[in-house]
Amino acid sequence: NNPVAEFHVSPSLEASTGSNKWVNYVQGVVLQYLPDLKEDETFIFDLAIVGDVPLGSGLSSSASLEVATAVFLERILDSHGGVAYCSAKDAPLSEKQRKMERAVRCKLAENIFCGVPCGIMDQFVSSAGCEGKLLLLDCRSLDYREVSMGGESASSSDAPVLVITNSNVKHDLGDGEYPVRVRQCKEATDILTKMNPSIQSLRDATMKDVEAAAQSAGLEGVLLQRARHVVSENERTVKTADALEKGDWETVGKLMNASHTSMRDDYEVSCEEIDVLVDLAQTFGDGVFGSRLTGGGFGGCTVTLVKKDSAQELIEYLKTQYEAKTGSKCVCFETAAAS
Repeated sequence: NNPVAEFHVSPSLEASTGSNKWVNYVQGVVLQYLPDLKEDETFIFDLAIVGDVPLGSGLSSSASLEVATAVFLERILDSHGGVAYCSAKDAPLSEKQRKMERAVRCKLAENIFCGVPCGIMDQFVSSAGCEGKLLLLDCRSLDYREVSMGGESASSSDAPVLVITNSNVKHDLGDGEYPVRVRQCKEATDILTKMNPSIQSLRDATMKDVEAAAQSAGLEGVLLQRARHVVSENERTVKTADALEKGDWETVGKLMNASHTSMRDDYEVSCEEIDVLVDLAQTFGDGVFGSRLTGGGFGGCTVTLVKKDSAQELIEYLKTQYEAKTGSKCVCFETAAAS
């Protein structure tokens, strides 16, 4: 199935519906780059899209499409007198600033044109990721640093690998529970802000703040769960980056396992099939450090940190046991940081 879509580029462009909804991710990005053109100019192009990122699996397929489209448009603009990002606030931009601006525009395309209230993480790693590195991103300042598995002096042959397992349970963040989680986090933040005005988002809060709000400010039930997940996940993220650079794979694995427990119980974005895959990986035995859901949840994929010489055995085990337990097939592949 090779769908074809045709549209006329103009500021009044409207979102597509039905089977061609995928083209909205392209159209939305095109609209973000129109300000770089003169008033009497527009884009005219034929674009063939080829990709191998599974759709709706929590592996940022929409962000990869958006960023690929953005880079394509940059090439057109740069060949047209180097005007890519000429409308940006701080133009001309350095290469690092381009990566940041590209991610911002792609996020806006998904927020505004596609109606998905996503954050910027997926677009940013697609825009700024480089081979052999992970990114630690501050989603507020957009500052980031590259994280090497085992540190700069480590040999890639010594590092474990990642096994990605697609549960083949599909999700759609725009139509599902994701917007509900966004609203719940905002409501939890409002309660914390009343208790402490310096808390403007959950990333400003500590676990002590959450506990205090639970005791005296009425933070309870689902909103307490959501706040507890976000705040603890932020702490785990920073700790994981440090452990990755030190090559402390055991700690990384424990943090991954704790992350999944939090997503399952407090954020409630896992599902039966994902929990089966995570449990299978976590109980596989020697060779596996940790496993968790990846992506927006409600299906999609798991990511497992495993010793390289155990990866293929784990893959065969997951395929066999997942089908035995669920009656469905999963798809696994081995990868490494930004490979």
